[in-house]
Amino acid sequence: MPIQHAIWKVGAKPISLTASSLASEQQLEDMIVAAPEILSNEWMLIGRQEATGLGGRIDLLAIAPDASLVVIELKRDRTPREVVAQAIDYAYWVEQLTADRITQVYERFSNGGRLDDAFRQRFGVELDEDSLNASHQIVVVASELDSSTERIVNYLNARDIAINVLFFQVFKCGNDQFISRAWLIDPGQTQANVAATTKGSGKHEPWNGEYYVSYGDDRTWDEARRYGFVSAGGGSWYSRTLELLSPGDRIWVKVPGTGYVGVGRVTEAVQSVKEFTIDGRPALDVLSDSENLRHGADDPERAEYFVRVDWLDTKPKDQAVNEVGLFGNQNTVCQPTVPKWSHTVDRLKTYFPNWNGQPKAKREAMSCQKR
Repeated sequence: MPIQHAIWKVGAKPISLTASSLASEQQLEDMIVAAPEILSNEWMLIGRQEATGLGGRIDLLAIAPDASLVVIELKRDRTPREVVAQAIDYAYWVEQLTADRITQVYERFSNGGRLDDAFRQRFGVELDEDSLNASHQIVVVASELDSSTERIVNYLNARDIAINVLFFQVFKCGNDQFISRAWLIDPGQTQANVAATTKGSGKHEPWNGEYYVSYGDDRTWDEARRYGFVSAGGGSWYSRTLELLSPGDRIWVKVPGTGYVGVGRVTEAVQSVKEFTIDGRPALDVLSDSENLRHGADDPERAEYFVRVDWLDTKPKDQAVNEVGLFGNQNTVCQPTVPKWSHTVDRLKTYFPNWNGQPKAKREAMSCQKR
């Protein structure tokens, strides 16, 4: 069902704003370049109107915190089905880009800037060349979409092709114009599809039911072990994929740059820092980093989010498991379908022998009963 937008001015009798339009879609592209957060707070633009060698130019190219790329195509004067087909064609071109070609794209876009420096400044981590363009997603920007094209996009996304549509609608109030936006598909689902696929990884295989979790190195792992949780925040790109986890799911936790530190079972769905409790007390009254957590607690986009976990087996960070060939990803949660993930889980089971045993809390309770 096509998405419809409407905005009302708040008052005793709400007034509906009149739908309007921009002078051209070039104006929208210029606005996005000037303020990329119009698209997403979590992406960095690295290219614009880049010739693909396939008879066209890609409108915009962005990079996400995990170094995956985002192909962004505006509808312009094409039909919705035409722009989707064009975006997929350009995605084929993007998939072939090597690290040196991507840095050249950014140099042209930034008038000589260095991609690794810009990435570090924007995301606070080093750009890993092995992760650069390991996967990508497609975003079509349009004011409307016909039902047939919507079905095509939903069909592709349901089959792990990471494609989404961002709808923009312009409204007029007096001499001012306003833009609203809405996603066709939850961006978290598209992000999960990006994380599940990796270029050059060979054939994919059915997901093995085991979840990968990245637990940021800037967080206190000792407290996560002690109190039973994983968390993420600082932006919806990092926290949104926690919604993939449900009670009963088994997770394997890795601290980026350090190694795997634990395996456990999810016991509760995601909760915000203001909702999450520890031993009956608000988490904000217990955790050592509570002062920083309070700063973003009232902002749904920036707040920290928690998932309660009953640990099966864990290790301190200085004993983390890290060896060549193990799966890694910057997404907080993903359902990998690459063969490397099955290999990783098999290897981790040798390091975490209680991976399929009783949760830590239950073992401790039984120990107390025996005493």
